[in-house]
Amino acid sequence: MNQKYTKEELVSFLDAEKGDFTSLINKIPLDDEFITYSKNVFIPLTEICRNDCGYCNFKKTPEDDEAIILKTKEEVLEDLKVAEKYGCKEAMFAFGEDADCEEVVKNRLEEFGYENMTDYVVDICRMTLDETTLLPHTNGGNYSYDDLAKLKEVNASMGMMLENSSERLMKLPAHKKSPGKDPKVRLETIANAGKLKIAYTTGILIGIGETKEEIVDSLLAIRDLYDKYGHIQEVIIQNFTPTPTIEMNDVEPVTLFDMMKAVVVGKLIFEDTPVSIQIPPNLNYETAQVFLLCGGDDWGGVSPISIDFVNPTSPWPTLDELEKITKNAGYELNERLCIYERYINSEWLNDELLEKALSLTEHL
Repeated sequence: MNQKYTKEELVSFLDAEKGDFTSLINKIPLDDEFITYSKNVFIPLTEICRNDCGYCNFKKTPEDDEAIILKTKEEVLEDLKVAEKYGCKEAMFAFGEDADCEEVVKNRLEEFGYENMTDYVVDICRMTLDETTLLPHTNGGNYSYDDLAKLKEVNASMGMMLENSSERLMKLPAHKKSPGKDPKVRLETIANAGKLKIAYTTGILIGIGETKEEIVDSLLAIRDLYDKYGHIQEVIIQNFTPTPTIEMNDVEPVTLFDMMKAVVVGKLIFEDTPVSIQIPPNLNYETAQVFLLCGGDDWGGVSPISIDFVNPTSPWPTLDELEKITKNAGYELNERLCIYERYINSEWLNDELLEKALSLTEHL
C-alpha cells in the first residue's frame, strides 16, 4: 500500500479539533462533479439470522408473527415486477447470515425444494435475470469460496459490511453474540470475493464501541484488500443510530463532527483510487450535504418503493429530494448501476451479466 499518511497521522486527523479541521478538509480533493446512486428495490429474503448484534434493527425471531421466514419465488417476483415499473435497475437481496442454521428456515427451504440457503438465493437471482430487467446484488453475510463462486454467476455485484476489523468488539455488546462478525472471517470472505473477481461493496460502522485507532485499522484493512484484488467498488462510512427496541439503545449517537472526520479520513485513504466513499442519506437526513464537502461521492442504493429494512426507522429521501440536496451542494446527481462502470467488462462479468449490464447503461 502506497499510503500517503501514516496510521498515526490518520488517527490524529480523527482527533482534530475545530481549529484543525479546516486544514484537514483542505487535504482532500473535491473535484468531483457528480454524486452517484443506484435506484434499487430492497428485498429481504428472510429476517432470521444466526447473529444477534447489539445494534441490529433487522433480525426477527421465528416466534415473531411478523417475521419473514423465507419469501416464496412468487412473492419475490411480485416485488421485482413492481420495481421494474418504477425504473429500478438493482435488486438488492439481503437476509440474515446462515439463516438455514435455524430449523424453521431449513424446513421452509426443504418445502421449497432447496438443500440450503445458497441454492435458494442462486435460484432467486437466476429468476431475476430470466424474468426481469433488474441486476441482482446479494448481501447475505459470509460465504465460502465455493458458494461465492456460485453466486458470482448470477450476481452483477455483491457486498458485506466489514463493520470493524477489531477482535476486541467480539467481547462487547455489539458482536459478542454474533460469530459471523468475527473480523478474520469477514476479511476472508471479502478477500475470496476479490480472488473470484466479484465487484464488491463493504464499509465500516461507527459508534458501536470502537476506538479511533480501530476505525483507521478497519479502513486500512479494506484498502489492503483493494490493493491486492482491485474489487472494492465503494466504501460505506455508516453511523450507528440507536433505537428504543435494541440492546444498545442507550448508546450515544455518533456526533456530526466525528462522522465528518471519518469521511475525510476514508477519502484520504482512498484518494488515489477510483473507490467511492458512500454515505447513507437516510441515516443523516438533515446533514447529508455536509458529507459531500468532506469527500463523500455516492449515496448508495436508494429505493423509490421499499424501505431500508436494516434501518426501518430511517426512511429514504425521495429521488426528487436527493437531487435537490445534491444540486444545492453544487453537484450533479447521476444514476449508476449496482456494478460500477469500470467493472462492466468480460474480466468481471460472464456473458449474460455483461450483456444485461451494457443494455441497462443505455438507460441511465
